[in-house]
Amino acid sequence: MAYTDFLDLAQARFSVRQFLDKKVPKDIIEKILKAGMLAPTGCNNQPQRIIVVESDEGIAKIKECTRCHFDAPLVFIISYNKDECWTRPYDGKLSGDIDASIVTTHMMLEAANLGIGSCWVMHYRPEVLKEKFQLPDNLESTALLVVGYPAEDAKPAPGHENCRPDSELISWE
Repeated sequence: MAYTDFLDLAQARFSVRQFLDKKVPKDIIEKILKAGMLAPTGCNNQPQRIIVVESDEGIAKIKECTRCHFDAPLVFIISYNKDECWTRPYDGKLSGDIDASIVTTHMMLEAANLGIGSCWVMHYRPEVLKEKFQLPDNLESTALLVVGYPAEDAKPAPGHENCRPDSELISWE
């Protein structure tokens, strides 16, 4: 389902944890990747690195890294190259986690816009991921984005619609 209003898309999207046993076509994968490549990064250094995992062997390796794979047929490993990040000069903070998070968000929202479900997974063992996918030391993983067609009975987690009051989250000066 394509959305014409961003707020409608943002409100409709939820973390999908039940997927159909159906592969995502390459043209859809490429659109999702393109959305990630269009994401802003610190000084446009583009330190993000994405591994597309769709083979049975790759999915089996993902399952060794996390129990939160939800049997998705597709997983994007989103990482960043620590050597290519913008560095804040005042305290040395790297932009990598932020850059990779923006990339992941763009991909997640484009997936939803295309009718594809996703769930941002941070609950994984990074040392196992690094070993299984032979990630070099300069790559730091940020997220697993599990992706696929939502199952017929996929629904938001309880409380998904609950939002704290704006007054608790926003201040004006």
